[in-house]
Amino acid sequence: MTNEEPGGFLLVSASTAGAPTATRVRVWRKLRSLGALYVQQSVCLLPDRDPVRRQVQRLIASVRKDGGTARSLTVAVTDPAEYTQLVAEFNTERDTEYAEVVERAPQLLAELEKETACGRATYAEVEESEADLERFDKWLAKIAARDYFGAPGGEAAREAVEVCRRALAAFEDAAIAAQAGEHTAGEHQEPDAVLPVSARLRAVD
Repeated sequence: MTNEEPGGFLLVSASTAGAPTATRVRVWRKLRSLGALYVQQSVCLLPDRDPVRRQVQRLIASVRKDGGTARSLTVAVTDPAEYTQLVAEFNTERDTEYAEVVERAPQLLAELEKETACGRATYAEVEESEADLERFDKWLAKIAARDYFGAPGGEAAREAVEVCRRALAAFEDAAIAAQAGEHTAGEHQEPDAVLPVSARLRAVD
């Protein structure tokens, strides 16, 4: 579906009055994770797609079970201009999220540069940075899952994370090389044994 092709949306209304506080928090988190676009308090829009619809129906059932009220109506947006505007609003919210990824990614790069400059390219630092990169990957995946219309900011965010991935690979090579340098090659040591793992793999390839 493109911006020029009008399509349907789910109009979701949920009120947790009379329900436990935990229900309100759960509803907010779920709709937030789905990338809902609020049109007014307690009323939001989501693309009418099978995976989204199933999750919305489960959410509605849980709200009603907890004593709240909720419903979902399918809305057909037939006006191309209105549809385009809605898509733009969805994309604006995703671009804001993508921009935060782009903003924070340089922190990981700076940390890798700092550790390299200080001669602390070690396996422990590699593991710590791998955990940071994994958090970026999960964060980016969550945004992408609710990026229904291909927000333009996604490309920059993916590239920012990929730059971190390449920098971490280079940092790991430096850590392997540093560790290899701590051992003196013995008389019976094979020549390839002193090479970093990445270099040996490239040699095998």
